[in-house]
Amino acid sequence: MLWTLLLALILLLVLQAQLCVCLRELRSVSLMTSVTSVTSETPAQAQNTTASRRMPGAIIIGVRKGGTRALLEMLNLHPDVEVAKAEVHYFNLDENFRKGLDWYRAQMPLTLPGQVTVEKTPGYFTAPLAPARMWSANPAVKLLLIVRDPAERLVSDYTQVLHNRLQQNKPYQPLEELLLRQGRINPSYKALQRSLYHQHMARWLELFPREQIHIVDGEALIQDPFPELQKAERFLELVPQITPDNFYFNTTKGFYCLLSEGHDKCLDDSKGRPHAPLSNKAFQKLCRYLWVPNQIFFRMVGQTFKWC
Repeated sequence: MLWTLLLALILLLVLQAQLCVCLRELRSVSLMTSVTSVTSETPAQAQNTTASRRMPGAIIIGVRKGGTRALLEMLNLHPDVEVAKAEVHYFNLDENFRKGLDWYRAQMPLTLPGQVTVEKTPGYFTAPLAPARMWSANPAVKLLLIVRDPAERLVSDYTQVLHNRLQQNKPYQPLEELLLRQGRINPSYKALQRSLYHQHMARWLELFPREQIHIVDGEALIQDPFPELQKAERFLELVPQITPDNFYFNTTKGFYCLLSEGHDKCLDDSKGRPHAPLSNKAFQKLCRYLWVPNQIFFRMVGQTFKWC
């Protein structure tokens, strides 16, 4: 009887030891499965929050000397906007276009999912091949066009060229000599051609629907930036984040500067530069010449502006 009880006790201890071993193995397998599950999910989760260089969701296509830099810097106040720091000239310069979309994407800033990449190259608006090239790359891209009085734009255009030539000690012609030929407006003057907005807009509207092109009033942006930025936020489908407190008028420079997170930023000294001289008589001739093209442009875009 005693031996029977002893054998039973020994058998019970052996079974208990085997049970403990089994339980430890089960816990080990469960832990490994849990770790494997977490490890397999982590890359996917990380991918959703990883910054990468993406194609622009919006492009400021022009106009040259219309306020494109100001518009870009103001949009960059929004936390969900990242901007290309330099003009890329991908769609308007053949040597860049030949480099391909991978090169173009590499020029973009790092963005997180949900952020909008914005690029600006004002030369796109007047480049004949740019609309088709851009549409082929991304037919859904949002386009922003900032316009100003085309006569004032022309004078500003010449002023920039003049400044560059003076810095390089190169000869230059007075604006009036370039603008007028035998007392009449010279239609071959390139700065004038860039101010014929309707001709360039027609090419863009052949491919992009009007609602995909947002027109920014350049004069209004300079005089009171906030309302124009509100319109741009809505167009880009951004949660409103920019406020009137992001702007203050700099009396020294004569235009608005930006405030963000306690830091202020003003555009460089090339902005707001005094215009090159042009007689009032020549300027009025220019205004009369541009009146009909301006009316055509107004009808095209369904907006009117107080231009000369």
